[in-house]
Amino acid sequence: MEFSTESRKADHLRICLESDVQFRQKTNGFDRYRFTHCCLPEINLGEVEVSTEFLGKSLGAPLLISSMTGGTEQAKLINTRLARAAFKHKIAMGVGSQRVAVEKPELAPTFAVRSLAPDILLFANLGAVQLNYSYGLEQCQRVIDILEADALILHLNPLQECIQTEGDTNFRGLLDKIADLCCSLPVPVIAKEVGNGISATMAKKLIDAGVAAIDVAGAGGTSWARIEGQRATDPRQWRLGETFADWGLPTAECITEVRANSPDIPLIASGGLRNGLDVASAIALGADLAGLAWPFLQAAAESEAAVDSLVDILVAEISTVLFCTGSRTIKDLQRPQVLRAIY
Repeated sequence: MEFSTESRKADHLRICLESDVQFRQKTNGFDRYRFTHCCLPEINLGEVEVSTEFLGKSLGAPLLISSMTGGTEQAKLINTRLARAAFKHKIAMGVGSQRVAVEKPELAPTFAVRSLAPDILLFANLGAVQLNYSYGLEQCQRVIDILEADALILHLNPLQECIQTEGDTNFRGLLDKIADLCCSLPVPVIAKEVGNGISATMAKKLIDAGVAAIDVAGAGGTSWARIEGQRATDPRQWRLGETFADWGLPTAECITEVRANSPDIPLIASGGLRNGLDVASAIALGADLAGLAWPFLQAAAESEAAVDSLVDILVAEISTVLFCTGSRTIKDLQRPQVLRAIY
């Protein structure tokens, strides 16, 4: 049985919204840390400042609406609601893989949100493995142009491709092709996993290839092994999805190790972040920006107001962490002993 990219997109949305596809036992790793509570912060809560910068662009908060969807009418509605909230709150946004828009140009408008958010930090997205399946500079430039994007995410998803019945599993020689793209594209390239994590060793190789930022996208949140297992058309692929449901490096572990080995790389933390406390923990561990997907998907499937409310709550939670640790700015969260390991 053959699947179109468009039908796969629809399946992914349906399963994420209707089924439990979270990691079963492995957590994002933030439970191994705790903030040092400051009973006398000596600041006014109104003085707390959550704004920041990433890739040269000012943001109202260190938040990224992580890459999720596009390619269907439902996805267009979701992206519209997300983009409007991103514009209102001045936060970053990525879209889902735009391969479907390359295959079917008529679906490009389901991704094209720039008119709704003219000045946000906006990321285009393609699977890196497609560079071994006839994609190159032309296709990458096309998806950037569809979005008028500030950067291109190349997502790395070997486990997901293994479990997809129709997966693309030839990852040979990709690093050199990524390096060529980094030299040729007019915007920065971001390397991102999809929920299984990027190790310090792999981050260094990607940085040496010219990648401008890393999104660790670690384990502990949505399990793409479980999603693809539920889509499986034969028992073997379903079994693979169950066996590897908890595979990967926890997000907290990825952040600390990548930051220790690559102190200057712009770093995005995503993978199992569910609230502002997780966001603050990720920043304290060394990330510059924190990405959330599942919470935003749930809100966007409900209404534009729900997305707006979610951002308000996240900002309030981040601000509360700053206030209760005596931190006036986002950068202050990264002071020694603000966040401590408890194991």
